[in-house]
Amino acid sequence: MILIVGLGNPGTKYLRTRHNIGFRVLDGFQRENNFPNFELAKKFNSLISQGKISGKKILLAKPQTFMNNSGKAVKSLTHFYKITSPGNIVIVHDDIDLPLGKIRIAKNRGSAGHKGVESIIKELGTKDFARIRVGIRNKELGIRETEKYVLQKFTKEEEKIIKKIIKRTCQALKMVLVKEIEKVMNKFNK
Repeated sequence: MILIVGLGNPGTKYLRTRHNIGFRVLDGFQRENNFPNFELAKKFNSLISQGKISGKKILLAKPQTFMNNSGKAVKSLTHFYKITSPGNIVIVHDDIDLPLGKIRIAKNRGSAGHKGVESIIKELGTKDFARIRVGIRNKELGIRETEKYVLQKFTKEEEKIIKKIIKRTCQALKMVLVKEIEKVMNKFNK
Protein backbone atom coordinates (compact mmCIF):
# COMPACT_ATOMS: atom_id res chain seq x y z
CA MET A 1 0.00 0.00 0.00
CA ILE A 2 1.12 3.54 -0.76
CA LEU A 3 0.23 6.31 1.66
CA ILE A 4 -0.28 9.79 0.22
CA VAL A 5 -0.63 12.50 2.84
CA GLY A 6 -1.80 16.02 2.12
CA LEU A 7 -0.88 18.52 4.82
CA GLY A 8 -3.14 21.27 6.09
CA ASN A 9 -5.18 22.43 9.05
CA PRO A 10 -8.70 21.16 9.82
CA GLY A 11 -11.79 23.36 9.88
CA THR A 12 -13.53 25.79 7.55
CA LYS A 13 -11.47 28.69 8.92
CA TYR A 14 -8.37 27.32 7.16
CA LEU A 15 -10.06 25.83 4.11
CA ARG A 16 -8.59 28.06 1.39
CA THR A 17 -5.40 29.19 3.12
CA ARG A 18 -1.92 28.80 1.69
CA HIS A 19 -1.02 26.21 4.33
CA ASN A 20 -3.88 23.95 3.16
CA ILE A 21 -2.71 23.38 -0.40
CA GLY A 22 -1.86 19.76 0.50
CA PHE A 23 -5.50 19.11 1.41
CA ARG A 24 -6.68 20.76 -1.79
CA VAL A 25 -4.35 18.66 -3.94
CA LEU A 26 -5.65 15.46 -2.32
CA ASP A 27 -9.24 16.61 -2.86
CA GLY A 28 -8.44 17.09 -6.56
CA PHE A 29 -6.62 13.75 -6.76
CA GLN A 30 -9.52 11.95 -5.06
CA ARG A 31 -12.06 13.39 -7.52
CA GLU A 32 -9.85 12.92 -10.59
CA ASN A 33 -9.22 9.24 -9.81
CA ASN A 34 -12.77 8.41 -8.66
CA PHE A 35 -11.76 7.50 -5.11
CA PRO A 36 -14.59 7.42 -2.55
CA ASN A 37 -15.32 10.56 -0.53
CA PHE A 38 -13.04 11.24 2.42
CA GLU A 39 -14.32 9.91 5.73
CA LEU A 40 -13.10 10.62 9.22
CA ALA A 41 -11.13 7.74 10.74
CA LYS A 42 -11.00 8.76 14.41
CA LYS A 43 -8.33 6.23 15.36
CA PHE A 44 -5.92 7.95 12.93
CA ASN A 45 -7.32 11.45 13.49
CA SER A 46 -7.43 11.75 9.69
CA LEU A 47 -9.81 11.99 6.80
CA ILE A 48 -9.05 9.01 4.55
CA SER A 49 -10.01 7.61 1.17
CA GLN A 50 -8.79 4.38 -0.43
CA GLY A 51 -8.57 3.30 -4.03
CA LYS A 52 -6.35 1.67 -6.63
CA ILE A 53 -4.17 3.05 -9.38
CA SER A 54 -2.35 0.72 -11.78
CA GLY A 55 -3.19 -2.20 -9.50
CA LYS A 56 -1.60 -0.54 -6.45
CA LYS A 57 -3.59 0.10 -3.28
CA ILE A 58 -3.53 3.80 -2.45
CA LEU A 59 -4.49 5.40 0.85
CA LEU A 60 -5.12 9.16 0.81
CA ALA A 61 -4.95 10.90 4.19
CA LYS A 62 -5.59 14.42 5.42
CA PRO A 63 -4.48 14.58 9.08
CA GLN A 64 -6.89 16.50 11.32
CA THR A 65 -4.23 17.11 13.98
CA PHE A 66 -3.28 20.61 12.85
CA MET A 67 -0.10 21.05 10.88
CA ASN A 68 2.49 20.90 13.67
CA ASN A 69 1.31 17.45 14.82
CA SER A 70 0.85 15.83 11.40
CA GLY A 71 3.49 13.23 12.23
CA LYS A 72 1.30 11.62 14.90
CA ALA A 73 -1.44 10.84 12.37
CA VAL A 74 1.08 9.65 9.77
CA LYS A 75 2.77 7.37 12.29
CA SER A 76 -0.53 5.76 13.35
CA LEU A 77 -1.49 5.21 9.68
CA THR A 78 1.87 3.60 8.83
CA HIS A 79 1.67 1.29 11.85
CA PHE A 80 -1.91 0.17 11.26
CA TYR A 81 -1.47 -0.39 7.52
CA LYS A 82 2.02 -1.90 7.97
CA ILE A 83 3.68 0.63 5.67
CA THR A 84 7.22 -0.10 6.73
CA SER A 85 9.09 1.36 3.77
CA PRO A 86 9.38 5.18 3.67
CA GLY A 87 9.52 4.70 -0.11
CA ASN A 88 5.77 4.01 0.06
CA ILE A 89 4.97 7.40 1.58
CA VAL A 90 4.36 10.63 -0.34
CA ILE A 91 3.74 13.93 1.43
CA VAL A 92 2.13 16.88 -0.40
CA HIS A 93 2.62 20.26 1.27
CA ASP A 94 2.95 24.00 0.80
CA ASP A 95 6.39 25.55 0.38
CA ILE A 96 6.96 29.23 1.09
CA ASP A 97 10.39 29.10 -0.57
CA LEU A 98 8.87 28.28 -3.96
CA PRO A 99 7.05 30.85 -6.08
CA LEU A 100 3.31 30.44 -6.55
CA GLY A 101 2.67 28.07 -9.46
CA LYS A 102 5.85 25.99 -9.07
CA ILE A 103 6.18 22.47 -7.73
CA ARG A 104 9.25 20.48 -6.75
CA ILE A 105 9.54 16.80 -6.05
CA ALA A 106 12.09 15.76 -3.47
CA LYS A 107 13.14 12.68 -1.55
CA ASN A 108 15.27 12.20 1.55
CA ARG A 109 15.47 15.93 2.37
CA GLY A 110 15.12 17.87 5.60
CA SER A 111 12.04 19.86 6.56
CA ALA A 112 13.45 23.29 5.54
CA GLY A 113 11.54 24.73 8.49
CA HIS A 114 8.13 23.30 7.53
CA LYS A 115 6.59 22.29 10.86
CA GLY A 116 4.31 19.61 9.40
CA VAL A 117 7.18 17.88 7.60
CA GLU A 118 9.35 18.30 10.69
CA SER A 119 6.70 16.50 12.76
CA ILE A 120 6.55 13.61 10.26
CA ILE A 121 10.35 13.22 10.19
CA LYS A 122 10.42 13.21 14.00
CA GLU A 123 7.60 10.66 14.38
CA LEU A 124 8.79 8.30 11.62
CA GLY A 125 12.47 8.65 12.48
CA THR A 126 13.36 9.11 8.81
CA LYS A 127 13.25 11.69 6.04
CA ASP A 128 13.52 9.07 3.29
CA PHE A 129 10.05 9.61 1.84
CA ALA A 130 8.89 11.46 -1.26
CA ARG A 131 7.58 15.00 -1.02
CA ILE A 132 5.74 17.16 -3.49
CA ARG A 133 6.35 20.77 -2.52
CA VAL A 134 3.79 23.25 -3.85
CA GLY A 135 4.91 26.88 -4.10
CA ILE A 136 2.79 29.47 -2.30
CA ARG A 137 5.05 32.55 -2.31
CA ASN A 138 3.78 35.68 -4.03
CA LYS A 139 6.57 38.30 -4.23
CA GLU A 140 4.05 41.09 -4.70
CA LEU A 141 2.48 40.49 -1.28
CA GLY A 142 5.75 40.41 0.64
CA ILE A 143 6.32 38.11 3.59
CA ARG A 144 6.86 39.69 6.99
CA GLU A 145 5.78 36.90 9.32
CA THR A 146 5.76 33.37 7.93
CA GLU A 147 3.13 32.10 10.39
CA LYS A 148 0.63 34.81 9.37
CA TYR A 149 1.44 34.55 5.65
CA VAL A 150 0.75 30.80 5.40
CA LEU A 151 -2.65 31.29 7.06
CA GLN A 152 -3.74 33.90 4.51
CA LYS A 153 -6.28 32.96 1.88
CA PHE A 154 -5.28 33.11 -1.78
CA THR A 155 -6.46 36.15 -3.73
CA LYS A 156 -8.90 35.72 -6.65
CA GLU A 157 -6.01 36.14 -9.10
CA GLU A 158 -3.92 33.57 -7.23
CA GLU A 159 -6.83 31.11 -7.23
CA LYS A 160 -6.61 30.95 -11.04
CA ILE A 161 -2.97 29.83 -10.70
CA ILE A 162 -3.87 27.45 -7.85
CA LYS A 163 -6.42 25.58 -9.97
CA LYS A 164 -3.75 24.93 -12.61
CA ILE A 165 -1.09 23.95 -10.09
CA ILE A 166 -3.45 21.52 -8.33
CA LYS A 167 -4.05 19.81 -11.67
CA ARG A 168 -0.29 19.71 -12.40
CA THR A 169 0.47 18.39 -8.91
CA CYS A 170 -2.11 15.63 -9.37
CA GLN A 171 -0.35 14.64 -12.60
CA ALA A 172 3.00 14.53 -10.79
CA LEU A 173 1.48 12.52 -7.96
CA LYS A 174 0.05 9.95 -10.34
CA MET A 175 3.45 9.64 -12.07
CA VAL A 176 5.21 9.18 -8.71
CA LEU A 177 3.00 6.11 -8.18
CA VAL A 178 3.99 4.39 -11.43
CA LYS A 179 7.49 5.61 -12.34
CA GLU A 180 10.87 5.95 -10.70
CA ILE A 181 10.96 9.13 -8.66
CA GLU A 182 14.09 10.40 -10.43
CA LYS A 183 12.24 10.38 -13.77
CA VAL A 184 9.34 12.28 -12.25
CA MET A 185 11.76 14.78 -10.70
CA ASN A 186 13.39 15.35 -14.10
CA LYS A 187 10.00 16.07 -15.68
CA PHE A 188 8.53 18.38 -13.02
CA ASN A 189 11.49 20.04 -11.30
CA LYS A 190 12.06 22.66 -13.99
